[in-house]
Amino acid sequence: MWHSLATRWLGVGLASIIAAVTIALAATGRLGLYINPESSWFAVGMAVFVLLGAIASFALPLGDEEDHGHDHEHHHGRDRVGLAASISGGVVASIVALATLVLPPASLSAELAMSRDVGAPPLFAGADTVALATTGDTASFGIGEWSAVFATATNPEAFDGDDVTLTGFVTDGENGFGLTRLVITHCVIDAQTATIPVSASGSAPGTGQWVTVEGTVRSMPDGRLVIDASSVEAIDEPTDPYEY
Repeated sequence: MWHSLATRWLGVGLASIIAAVTIALAATGRLGLYINPESSWFAVGMAVFVLLGAIASFALPLGDEEDHGHDHEHHHGRDRVGLAASISGGVVASIVALATLVLPPASLSAELAMSRDVGAPPLFAGADTVALATTGDTASFGIGEWSAVFATATNPEAFDGDDVTLTGFVTDGENGFGLTRLVITHCVIDAQTATIPVSASGSAPGTGQWVTVEGTVRSMPDGRLVIDASSVEAIDEPTDPYEY
């Protein structure tokens, strides 16, 4: 009896919790804190499918899922190890699933972004972004696109004088600060750090502070590109903190 209940909890029970949380996040507009909004329809669709499957599972008598129709050879030593592993894994999985019900949704931290920063632009931004930038079509560029331009442009003087208004959070930098944003392809697991250098008069805001920077792209004598900030305004974290 108890073994059958535990088996069903670890299967249908935990899956139902995650599915319900997914639907609730979508309904409140906060699913974008975890996945690319373009994938929300798929995540919600699968969550609904899981919940329908969970409801249908009640038609299966308790314990029938363990009836495999064949005998098992018991090895007591292995059984004890397997039981301990199952209990440990079940406890951890239950804690994680139940935590999603009580913990408020939150974006990835500035500290995590800094730890993931490898000094390169996001993986899927590159020559095509720079080619588009050379046409002057940079109005829709975010920090991810500009970081690719800053890192790979072979003619940085072509961008000198471009006006920008960008929003991100502050990270450490040289002779100013880094303006940073996490760029997501599918979900927060694949989040990549994009950072561009900002030169500003006065003291830099604290690390992790969200800011909107207005300024001009400047080409330095050594070929580097920086944002020469005319204003740095501290703001609250945006509702959608990522770029995609």
